[in-house]
Amino acid sequence: MTEPAKVIVVGAGPVGLTAALLLGTKGIPVVLLEAEPVLACDLRASTFHSPTLDMMAPYGITARMLEVGLICPSWQVRLHPSGERAVFDLSVLKGETDHPYRLQCEQSRYCQFVGAEIEKLANVSVHFAAPVVDLMQTADTVSVKASTADGDRTFTADYVIGADGARSAVRHSLGIEMSGDIYPETTILATTTFPFHERLEGLSNVSYCWKPDGTFSLLRLPGVWRVSLYARDGQTTEQALEDEAQQSLLHDIVPDAGRIEIQETRPYRIHRRLASAYRMGRVLLAGDAAHLNSPSGGMGMNGGIHDAFNVCEKLIAVIQQGADPRVLDAYERQRRPIAEEEIIQQAHRNRTRMQERDPGRRREMLVELQRTTTDPGKLKAYLLKSSMIEGLRRAAAVE
Repeated sequence: MTEPAKVIVVGAGPVGLTAALLLGTKGIPVVLLEAEPVLACDLRASTFHSPTLDMMAPYGITARMLEVGLICPSWQVRLHPSGERAVFDLSVLKGETDHPYRLQCEQSRYCQFVGAEIEKLANVSVHFAAPVVDLMQTADTVSVKASTADGDRTFTADYVIGADGARSAVRHSLGIEMSGDIYPETTILATTTFPFHERLEGLSNVSYCWKPDGTFSLLRLPGVWRVSLYARDGQTTEQALEDEAQQSLLHDIVPDAGRIEIQETRPYRIHRRLASAYRMGRVLLAGDAAHLNSPSGGMGMNGGIHDAFNVCEKLIAVIQQGADPRVLDAYERQRRPIAEEEIIQQAHRNRTRMQERDPGRRREMLVELQRTTTDPGKLKAYLLKSSMIEGLRRAAAVE
């Protein structure tokens, strides 16, 4: 880079990479710091909502994702094994978005595509294996100390975006607290090539399912299904992760399947947390560094990418257009309530619904969801919300 950085982005996940791309394509000098030696490729998010696809289309990212991903024209809530279901047809969003569907594509592919575009930008400097160990700011600058193979190195810029995930070193350095809790259950995410769509009639590419003694979900990607499983009552996570136990849980879905080959398995706990502040001086938080939620509904990663667009729009105005730095305060006013009231709460409602065990209550919920799917007005309103379009419009209306 031929000039000092204007912005340091910490974290090369989908949020940090998006921020670096947005700023870099505007010619703003950026330093991107990532603690890991390479981009993450483990099992993470896979659902991209309509507005995210709209946002990334001008950068060529959406086109590349459509080449390798799987379009999901509908999603459903389903009773198993009866197959009764409420199917949410996303085509009703035509006219509201250029992409009236969900796209199933691994988060790692998104990161690869965005990373490839960043590599073309001479004004963006990327440093892997450079975990942040300290942060200091003055009235005019922010300095970030990173631990590299060559020893500690300090980077200085006008602003910092902390997009370094749930254990954010940037957030910790600022002393910003994350309030909330952890859900009691552990999700076991497993991938398999077993063709569930050939065995379960009318299955959508994204299906949230009740079974008699619990719940599971099925998310399809090209050539593979991602199955979210949960330990049985009285069973520990360690016991549920054993091969025989996983086979038993999978046979709850298709009893006569024989052995179902599992490619990968990842257990994870689900958090519901929100940062007490999104901005402190010249430092701003985005994505999981600012909010954590249940993955039910696929809103976490998308919400983080939407954070990146919002904060970068304001940084571009300040850095290149001479806007008053106080416009950065609007970032928290616009995005934090959406995280709290739309993303976290909606994901919580989705999770709570699927954890319901009472058969009578499940039946009531399913009937109500079916009524929604058969009423065009209600369906569109529901999908504008669950697809995150309404939340973005609500944020845009806040000054």
